[in-house]
Amino acid sequence: MLRPMAQPSKLYRFRIDLSDIDRGIYEQLDFRLAMHPSESMPYMLTRALAYACNYSEALEFSAQGLGDPESAALSHSDATSGRTLLWIEIGNPSPKKLHKASKASQAVKIYTYKDATQILRDCEKENVHQPEKIEIYQLNDKFLTALGEESSREFRFSLMVQEGALTVTRGEEILNTEFKRYYLKDPA
Repeated sequence: MLRPMAQPSKLYRFRIDLSDIDRGIYEQLDFRLAMHPSESMPYMLTRALAYACNYSEALEFSAQGLGDPESAALSHSDATSGRTLLWIEIGNPSPKKLHKASKASQAVKIYTYKDATQILRDCEKENVHQPEKIEIYQLNDKFLTALGEESSREFRFSLMVQEGALTVTRGEEILNTEFKRYYLKDPA
């Protein structure tokens, strides 16, 4: 009996000229992301943008990607103590995972291409540790669809981040969007 072979991951390269005006970071990023067969293009692009919008030399993607559902999609740990300073999730993580993330790190950010209010509704029913330190950034799905219209496996663009707005310049094309920002619980 023949078994269907598992689909391989597709490797994409990102070359991003980053101008993060808010944080004063100007870098040329060059990294690769493997897109798991069960992963959608908007999910992968959200991961790439979350990386760029939070870029630091210590920010790392999860070593096993989607293969390790208990780990952060991205994290930044203190080199000396090993303590997680920033835990980043993509999509619509469960309240249980957010509870764990909040206990394990100083700050938690969620980048989603879906309806962020669903995360808020799900977490209202659950006990999430220190919900005031969890921020949610919702990306516009039309922006992600336009950004994903690449003919190859290489994304090359300039990204400017300023006051919650993203501007992508790719050749003559300019794409703009703003994050919708939510808090799990408004900080006092």
